Amino acid sequence: MKVQDVMKRDVESCDRSTDLAAVAMIMWRKDCGVVPVVGDEGEAVGMITDRDICMAVATRHLRPEEIAVGEVISDKLYKVRPGDDIRAALEAMRSERVRRLPVVSSDGVLQGIISINDIVLAAGKATGRARPDILAEDVLEVLKSICEHDGMYEDSPKSQGRIPAHA
Repeated sequence: MKVQDVMKRDVESCDRSTDLAAVAMIMWRKDCGVVPVVGDEGEAVGMITDRDICMAVATRHLRPEEIAVGEVISDKLYKVRPGDDIRAALEAMRSERVRRLPVVSSDGVLQGIISINDIVLAAGKATGRARPDILAEDVLEVLKSICEHDGMYEDSPKSQGRIPAHA
């Protein structure tokens, strides 16, 4: 099974100058928790989540329309291509502990998004000799890796009495 078999193609994106209120409206309209961020040529440059918006607004004490996406998103972007095996997407999600990945063409242009939810819905159970492309157990192991806390809260800004400069 390939990424293109389960990815969402009809995704709305934003750019670095888009304000957080506009991104929240995209999420509301599309009933999603992430919006891909694209550059001038349509290339994927980041992802912004509903959590990113909440943390930025809460820690900066500004209205969402006063904060640009570019001030919030991370420099790191993990992505897959439509023709990649679905296991490559699962491995990227597991190793990078992310639930969603942008799907890009060979030149980096956004083609869609694949989420752990998409993969869960495509997973099957082994029955007899037939083995599905993705086992439900494999997806569960990836989801467990994503959800592990791994002690990350011990050094969090909150536990040290600091408020981050950006979310």
